[in-house]
Amino acid sequence: MSAPDSRFIRACRRQPVDLTPVWLMRQAGRYMPEYRQVRKYHSILEICKQPNLAAEVTITAAQRLNVDAAIIFADLLLPLEAMGVDFEFQEGEGPVIRTPVRDADAIAQIKTDRAGDLGFVSEALQLVVRHFGDRLPVIGFCGAPFTLASYMIEGGSSRNFVETKRLMYRHSEAWGELMRRIVRVLGQYAAAQVAAGADALQVFDSWVGCLAPEDYERYVLPHTKILIAELKAAGVPIIYFGTETSTLLPAMKQTRAEVIGVDWRIPLEDAFAVLGGNFAVQGNLDPAVLFAGEAEVRQRVREVLDRAGGRAGHIFNLGHGILPETPVENVIALVDEVHSYSATRQSTPSQTVAF
Repeated sequence: MSAPDSRFIRACRRQPVDLTPVWLMRQAGRYMPEYRQVRKYHSILEICKQPNLAAEVTITAAQRLNVDAAIIFADLLLPLEAMGVDFEFQEGEGPVIRTPVRDADAIAQIKTDRAGDLGFVSEALQLVVRHFGDRLPVIGFCGAPFTLASYMIEGGSSRNFVETKRLMYRHSEAWGELMRRIVRVLGQYAAAQVAAGADALQVFDSWVGCLAPEDYERYVLPHTKILIAELKAAGVPIIYFGTETSTLLPAMKQTRAEVIGVDWRIPLEDAFAVLGGNFAVQGNLDPAVLFAGEAEVRQRVREVLDRAGGRAGHIFNLGHGILPETPVENVIALVDEVHSYSATRQSTPSQTVAF
C-alpha cells in the first residue's frame, strides 16, 4: 500500500479525516480533452493493453481534477478475454460478444488459468503508483461476478436481462458453475493489482440492480461474498458498488466490503441508516447534475455533503460514471466544492469495527 494514511484510505476505514475525499467513476474519459487526444490514435482496448498509455490517462485525469484517489484505466470486460470469451467495441453500441455463453457446454469452455494474461493492467498500475508514491492512493478494480456473467450471457448490454435470468432460473447448476469460474479469475486478477501497489479495490456490480432481493440473495450473494472475502485477504479496503441497488443494500451488507457505493436514487442519510456503523458509504451525486451551471453544481455538492452530515466514512463520488459530454470545468468545480465545503465540517469520530 503506497498511501496508507491518505484521507481516502482513512475514510474507507471510517476514520476521521480533515475533509471529505472525492474521486469520480470514469474520471479518465471522453469528457476530458487530454483523453480525447489519446483516443484519436488509439482504441479503448489499445489504451488498456499498453501500460504507458493506461498510466498516462490515469495520471492526467487525477492531476487535472485534483481528486483524492486515482483509479487505474482499464475496461470492466478485460477478464472475459482471459476466460476465452471474445468481445469488441462497436460505435454507438458499446461492447458486443458475438458468441454469448448460454448453456452448460459453453460454460465448460470458460478458462480459469489465464488470469496472468491480464498482466498489462498490473504493469500500468505499477507505473501510476511509482508516479504518485505516497502522495495519492491508487484504486484497482474488477467487475462483479453477476455483471460479468450478464455481459457474457446477453452478448452486451441489456434492458431486461431475460437471457441471464432464464439461465439463472432454469439451469441453476450451470449458473453456479459460471459464477464460480468467474470468481476464480477475478480473484487472481484483483490480487495481482494489489501486489502491483493498489491501495484499494472497487468491485463494480453495474447491473445487479435488475434483480429482486430474493434472487440476489439466492443466486448472486454467495458468490460475491466469496470473491470479496478473497480480496479482503489481500489487506486493502474493498468498495462494492452497484446502481439501482437501494432494495439490495440489506443483503449487500453481508458481503462485508468495507465501503458500499450507492447511486443517487437513495438519499445518502438513508443509505447510512440502512448500512449501519460498520460501513463507509460512497456517493452519490447524479452525474447529470454536471450539465447544470456551476452554481447549481456547487449547491448540489453541498446538499450531498449535508446529507452525509460530516460522518466519518463518507467518500464523495457520483452515482455512476461521468458522462461523455460533461463540461470538464464543472467536474473541476465539483471537486473544489467538495474540498472547500467539507473543510468547514467536523468529521464525527467513529470506532473502527473489524469484520
